[in-house]
Amino acid sequence: MSETGGPEHDYEPVPGLPGRLPKGEIILWQGAPVSSLVSRHVMKTRWIAGYFAILVIWNTVAGIYDGRTAGAILFSTAALAIMSALAIGLLEAFAWGVQKTTMYTITNKRVVMRIGVALSATFNLPFTRIVSADMREDKNGAGDIALTLAPGDKLSWLVFWPHVRGFRKGALMPQMICLKDVAIAGNVLSAALAGSRTSAAVSVRTDAPAGKDAVAARAGRRLIEAAE
Repeated sequence: MSETGGPEHDYEPVPGLPGRLPKGEIILWQGAPVSSLVSRHVMKTRWIAGYFAILVIWNTVAGIYDGRTAGAILFSTAALAIMSALAIGLLEAFAWGVQKTTMYTITNKRVVMRIGVALSATFNLPFTRIVSADMREDKNGAGDIALTLAPGDKLSWLVFWPHVRGFRKGALMPQMICLKDVAIAGNVLSAALAGSRTSAAVSVRTDAPAGKDAVAARAGRRLIEAAE
């Protein structure tokens, strides 16, 4: 796979963008998901590995209880282990593909999401259509930023998955997922939204209660809201 994320991206005039930037527009930040975070948080590989581990233990215990031979127990256990390895391997490969083919871009006028492992697509989300941005950050500084769009935008959940959080008031919420240093992107987006609305108030708040330690505060939920 090429360094741009795939052969279909080799001819992008600007990496991650469908065309050259118009006059007056500049790139403020670019980033992509981390494959290990996609694997763990989106594909739930740890839970799946745990599920298969329980199956292996159950199969072994049941085999002994039923009086099966050691060879039969070993064969069925090996079959389950192989199935587990294949399933987790496929999920890890998909997570790697998400990292390699995704590029998020924040400019002074819009958020651009180039997504799609099998079928690549680029979506422009102008600041004029973004009502708010909801940032979630874990204790390690990684997290997601979900965008609430103004009513009227018809976006497909299947096309955006896994770059979605869900729906708010019936509208799909595109999401920049599994960013290693999500606060950096959140601060850039907050400042850009503030700069694009000269008559608007932009605020950032943390849901973690006052008096909590620094780790708890960073793990809290921050909202970046932009009012028209």
